[in-house]
Amino acid sequence: MTPEAALALAPRAAALWGAPPPEPVKVRENAVFRMALPDGRTAALRLHRPDYQTEAGIRAELIWTAALANGGFAVPLPAPTLSGQLTGQVGGVITSAVHWMPGTATSERAHGTEPALYARIGALLGDLHNRTDRLPFARTLDRPRWDLDGLLGPTPLWGRFEANAALSADDRSRILKAMDAARERLAGPEGADRGLIHADVLRENLLERPDGTLALIDFDDSGHGYRLYDLGTALVPSLEDPGLPDAARALAEGYGKARGLPPPDTVALTLHTFLRSLASCGWITSRAGPGDPRLRLYATRARRMADALLGGPSPLG
Repeated sequence: MTPEAALALAPRAAALWGAPPPEPVKVRENAVFRMALPDGRTAALRLHRPDYQTEAGIRAELIWTAALANGGFAVPLPAPTLSGQLTGQVGGVITSAVHWMPGTATSERAHGTEPALYARIGALLGDLHNRTDRLPFARTLDRPRWDLDGLLGPTPLWGRFEANAALSADDRSRILKAMDAARERLAGPEGADRGLIHADVLRENLLERPDGTLALIDFDDSGHGYRLYDLGTALVPSLEDPGLPDAARALAEGYGKARGLPPPDTVALTLHTFLRSLASCGWITSRAGPGDPRLRLYATRARRMADALLGGPSPLG
């Protein structure tokens, strides 16, 4: 869906909620618009990228986040259409809406790896996983699977890492060895803690609300997977930051305390940060043209984390 197509469809989509033409906020893979609901509240209207999530899968995402929001967890509450549906369609494009959540993305902070922030992120993720495990539908929800096949199988959810042209033959060989090591570890006790995960805990998806608490938004990539993968997704964007080891320790401590478990150690965090770096290495190949510097960045991260998984120094400390 091109930005032009999204802008053309947005007024028709907003009409399903009885709203006037909305204001564009982010027109990328999912097109997001700000719209005024008839009751005076503000909502985020989403036009979902075609051929990514099914309509049933999007409804499942909203059922989950509705249960979380109604239970007091800081996520956007879905806004039903005028006919009471969680989703609609315009021009063959699936659309949905959630109530607007005020706040500032933590990606706008000047210092991104403050340990105090990462301790709070860890606590938030631990609370997310605890609350989710108590939901009766948690294991049966129709969402993608960030499991062995979804991450390390022949057709990963985000594409094959080998397609990244910035990788050398040596990079590919080293990453394949690390994938074998990851499969072995995930097939054992280390891969036992699984459930619904957010799967994209980037700083832009973490909001600092006006009351100082954190909120989690954008569950578009969420699914069933390894719980520590959520921590890996929070760490990958800061692999080049010298403050990462302290942030990683704070993240682990905050998470372990919230879950009533020992904090995950650096070895476990390295495994799941490798998994995320591998997924990102494949993801970027369908979104970046030749010469895009992100191809090299994501390739370098995947190689670096593969070396760490195979016994080399870990950027996590």
